[in-house]
Amino acid sequence: MFSFLTSRRRFAARLAALIPGIAASGAAARAESPQADSSVQKLNYDGKPAGTGFITPLIIHSGVIYIAGQGAHSHDPEGKFPMDIETHTKKVMDNVKTLVETGGGTLDSILQLTVYLTKIDDYDGMNKVFKTYFPNGGPARTTVAVAALPGNSLVEINCTAAVTRKP
Repeated sequence: MFSFLTSRRRFAARLAALIPGIAASGAAARAESPQADSSVQKLNYDGKPAGTGFITPLIIHSGVIYIAGQGAHSHDPEGKFPMDIETHTKKVMDNVKTLVETGGGTLDSILQLTVYLTKIDDYDGMNKVFKTYFPNGGPARTTVAVAALPGNSLVEINCTAAVTRKP
């Protein structure tokens, strides 16, 4: 029994000795990385510094891009387009793509998406459009149905992506 405890203690001691070295090497790598900027950049849809608006569409922090919820009417307040899920999903994904690229990422660098649908029956139609944006496989995703979305949008999407290049 003592040999088992001694082995565990010896293993724990060796592991504890390694952890500070691993943490230090990770910190050094982050410090050398151009994505390690710890400042928070709040940008508008055009990539310019966001003003004092209520919602910031694009935030970049420590190599991560955060995109606020995008609806089909986010950049088309008149909304003179068909009220079908395919059209709405395409408009939303075009907005998401623009914002992610503005932040220094790509569609392939999207890590996670949250999708809000006004009707869960639109799930298959939304997936049909998604496949065209993510032919190499999509990011982690959650999809939920909600009672309504602003601007009569049928879908709203927010996401998190990795910075892959300097914006």
